Amino acid sequence: MPYRFRNFYEVIEENTKRFPKKPIIFEEKLKIRWKELKHYVDSFARYLELVGVRKGDNVALLMSNSKEFVIAFLAIGKLGAVPVPLNTFLKRAELEYILNDCEAKLVITQGKFAELLEGIGGSTRVEKLIWAENPPRLDEKNLSFEEGLTIEDYEHITPQAELEDLAVMLYTSGTTGKPKGVMLTYRNIFSNIENIVKVFDIKPKDRFIVYLPMFHAFTLIATVLLPLYTASPIVIVKSIMPFSNVIKQTLLKRVTVFMGVPEVFNALSKAKLPWYFMWFNRIRYFVSGGAPLPLGTLERMRKKFKRAVLLEGYGLSECSPVVSVNLPHKQKPLSVGPPLPDYEVKIVDDELVELPVGQVGEIIVKGDCVMRGYYKNPYETENTIVNGWLRTGDLGYVDEEGFIYIVDRKKDLIICKGMNIYPREVEEVLMLHPKVELCAVVGKKDAHHGEIPVAFIKPAEGESITETELRNFLKEKLANYKIPRQFIFVEELPKNATGKVLKRVIKEKLNKGEFEHEFTKGN
Repeated sequence: MPYRFRNFYEVIEENTKRFPKKPIIFEEKLKIRWKELKHYVDSFARYLELVGVRKGDNVALLMSNSKEFVIAFLAIGKLGAVPVPLNTFLKRAELEYILNDCEAKLVITQGKFAELLEGIGGSTRVEKLIWAENPPRLDEKNLSFEEGLTIEDYEHITPQAELEDLAVMLYTSGTTGKPKGVMLTYRNIFSNIENIVKVFDIKPKDRFIVYLPMFHAFTLIATVLLPLYTASPIVIVKSIMPFSNVIKQTLLKRVTVFMGVPEVFNALSKAKLPWYFMWFNRIRYFVSGGAPLPLGTLERMRKKFKRAVLLEGYGLSECSPVVSVNLPHKQKPLSVGPPLPDYEVKIVDDELVELPVGQVGEIIVKGDCVMRGYYKNPYETENTIVNGWLRTGDLGYVDEEGFIYIVDRKKDLIICKGMNIYPREVEEVLMLHPKVELCAVVGKKDAHHGEIPVAFIKPAEGESITETELRNFLKEKLANYKIPRQFIFVEELPKNATGKVLKRVIKEKLNKGEFEHEFTKGN
């Protein structure tokens, strides 16, 4: 399909000409107009050029939600460099791995991450850091973000990126436990944005609220880049907590599109909201992604918000990220809707042969949304993209009208509160503990979180171990959201003939409640 723009900077230029004085970013009491945003992006791009950033360089962003994140992301792209947003929940070792893998020489960050990044140049290739908000110090290796917004000499810089160039690299953990860099081009993202606009008819008068972490593919593309594309203002909220502030900003800033994850909508459906919010809010779309939406939540939201519609969708980083979504004029409970207009979805067996309507198999996707591949990982790329079709690893089926239903995940991925947790990564750390002989991490269904990670532990012979001991051990090495919520100590784990632990059996028994009597703090 033809595309209007080659890169995000051309979007900024176009919208600045159309709406120079229109606010595009709201952050607390601050508002930034299109003309101001363009100036900040131009100035910061020149600053990055002076620092040494060139086309094709990977530039890491370790930042919580902020106007600085948006400005830095767009400025990096203007130079034809590639922004690499980092998960702000990661621990030191996890960050070091990603920084080394993407070969980043520059990190743009905030003062709140100073302790986490202390001495990072000694274990990575990082040469300089640019600090926004409370820099710990400023010298030749630690630079000021604010200074980068004051440069005027930028007229000579023209946008460097083409449609097939990389627009962003998003790291997602693999089943091997090592994160993989998902390479998305401008074509990938523009394809996703234009297809979403076809379904939702987004207008410049719409307003989006951004409270989920911007480093996440769904948040970044669907609630930041999409509204920038349609000239729809974004309301930036630095954190989801307290949630009352999200509600307040939604009302005060007249938000019309509210995207979130099931946990948010579950809480929203049960919350006692003030009458004036229910009366005066201007929301027309609620959109849920990241994990399956419970039917009870869907029904409560419909009863509570009669002027808005809650639509469930499905996607993954490798598909830029939205694959399908329910239609504003037609929704089906428990379905994630039909594919976006320009994408093909098939349900196939293990040999990639298409299955009949209603039969469960693996979901595969084809279209301009499919990523270029995994960074420096041709083996995983070839296994994931076959003849242009992306193997999602998710199991589902389609009905006669093409609506998709997710049944399960072929991989062992656990989605807890919209965050991906890969069991093998957790297991590899657990196995480093000298008192652990064998372990398995599986997902347990949970009404509030979607799933929670549960660890089954077989202690080493003659050893005694406690839950507290394991939690403290994991906290040093993993982000908090990856740490199992429950530990079950067992004498043996079920295995097949080759000695492989049968996680499917464990998970089935766990979700049937067969292990309830075995929950313990130790053994």
